[in-house]
Amino acid sequence: QLQLVESGGGSVQAGGSLRLSCVVSRYFSGVFLMGWFRQTPGKEREGVAAIDRSGSTVYADSVKGRLTISQDNAKLTLYLQMSSLKPEDTAIYYCAAGPGILGRDWSNHRMYPYWGQGTQVTVSS
Repeated sequence: QLQLVESGGGSVQAGGSLRLSCVVSRYFSGVFLMGWFRQTPGKEREGVAAIDRSGSTVYADSVKGRLTISQDNAKLTLYLQMSSLKPEDTAIYYCAAGPGILGRDWSNHRMYPYWGQGTQVTVSS
């Protein structure tokens, strides 16, 4: 079983920055894609960004230019650098891992079988 543990969430004012981290318990050959999702009460989990093994990335339009996904394969760690944060970025952020590719389904949370427990990000105006 693969375990993912997020950290780095917190409270920040609009325009501020945060960096989220997600540590993976072990290398798993069945994982080709890792992503960040977020969820607010009453809404479906939303894809924020994803990265594949080659380092290619994709972003939701709402976060392009403000959020950056990256990975350190040696440390088995996924990152999400968040800048110019807005109140609408407030959510629980989850990291996820799966066997998919950076196709049109990258933001479909059903494509990811492995999930972290989530970390809260709150942006105040």
